[in-house]
Amino acid sequence: MDSNNKFLIRLIFCISFVLVFGVKTQTAVACQAYTHNALTDKVDEMFKQWDKDDSPGAAVGILKDGRIIYARGYGIANLEYALPWTPQTPSRIGSISKQFIAMCIAILAEQGKISLDDNIRKYFPDWPEYNGSIKLKHMLHHTSGVREYLTLVELMGKPEGSGYVYTPKELVRTLSRQKELNFKPGDEYLYSNSGYFLLSEIVSRVSGLETSAFAKKYIFDPLGMNNTHFHDDPNMIVKNRAYGYSPKKEDGYRLDILRLKVIGDLGVFTTIEDFLKWDQNFYENKLGDGTQNLINMMQTRGKLNNGEVIPYAFGLNISHYGGLKLVSHGGSAVGYQAQYMQFPDQRFSVVILSNLSNFSTGRIARKIADLYLADQFTESPTPRQRQRCRGERPKPVKLSSSQLQTYVGDYYSDELDITYILDVESNNLVLKLRETSSILTAYSTDNFGWGKRRLEFKRDREKRIIGFILQAGRVKNLKFQKIRE
Repeated sequence: MDSNNKFLIRLIFCISFVLVFGVKTQTAVACQAYTHNALTDKVDEMFKQWDKDDSPGAAVGILKDGRIIYARGYGIANLEYALPWTPQTPSRIGSISKQFIAMCIAILAEQGKISLDDNIRKYFPDWPEYNGSIKLKHMLHHTSGVREYLTLVELMGKPEGSGYVYTPKELVRTLSRQKELNFKPGDEYLYSNSGYFLLSEIVSRVSGLETSAFAKKYIFDPLGMNNTHFHDDPNMIVKNRAYGYSPKKEDGYRLDILRLKVIGDLGVFTTIEDFLKWDQNFYENKLGDGTQNLINMMQTRGKLNNGEVIPYAFGLNISHYGGLKLVSHGGSAVGYQAQYMQFPDQRFSVVILSNLSNFSTGRIARKIADLYLADQFTESPTPRQRQRCRGERPKPVKLSSSQLQTYVGDYYSDELDITYILDVESNNLVLKLRETSSILTAYSTDNFGWGKRRLEFKRDREKRIIGFILQAGRVKNLKFQKIRE
């Protein structure tokens, strides 16, 4: 079936949907036929491999000078009911949600109810006193040093999307049990979802409203984002929503969705059409007092203790692409992917929402920008390069069975309230947690790892093993004590 016939079928579906179900005019607008040209044909080609009636897919929205110049859905939003993607399909946007929590904080600051220099202990009195106070601005800019909760719950055997359910109250308790930070607040930048989760809790504690209700009252309703919400009720029915999927090792897909009440770092459901209303508010603000001061606050980049200005602002990355200023953020949430790119000086934006876990929304969004802004780039566009310190990977070593036996035992972390069991099986040191087990690789005596994690065993004066320190990316220096041989 050629692209013109597919487009005609999709248009007939939208018109029928409106006639049969009496959907509001807003949906009819989302289904409107946009003018096709050489550029839109190339955009369609980028999504061609997912534009099928048996595949998860995506929707794209392209905005120029305050209006949608192209929007379309590709593939299926719900495989069980063969519900197609449209620009009006609600979908999770993962970490792009952070900018909405940041706006909640900015509005509360504008109202004089909080200060960005407030200490976190003002809102969480039981929070530990670390070496340096954690301020709200540190959490906004990912410079707080607070350990990453997603990594912590994974280390506890409750990884995201695994079926284990943890509550906001449990997360606060786990984070407040941590005896160390990754670094002194303000010294470094390290992306951490914990900060934005805690900010969402602060919005509720300060405003007296559920954070989802505050965002609805002060952001979504004023902007007419009628199909957008913070999903803090996993039992809430969302009409025509996209369900998340991941590819199976064999052919086909598996359902991949979250059942959490946790929001802040994630949690927003929105549509292409709704999100482009949010995009336009950066140019003419309708929120809070209605001035651009609120937008200026949102786009204020963080500053480290040494004076270095970092790219991260209030849930927004401020950078350059092709020599042009770029405001952007990506998002993922188990079976969902999303990307937002705004070129403010060109009044041009791209938004992509997808319900497939391995969908490359960022790559495609950049390719769309390359198409539409090719004659405006002042330098050759290159994908964002992430700064990584890549030292040489340690080489595995072989330890004898008697050496491995010295590490056998139970190890307890009071920061996680969890016990790891180490045992030797088939001449391998194995870490056991809940129903899972992982083979540890030896890199030297007392130094092991699995995946990107590293264990360094500690000994007393008699050379007996007394515990280990775990390094796990966004969680550093997590201590375990040996409690049983």
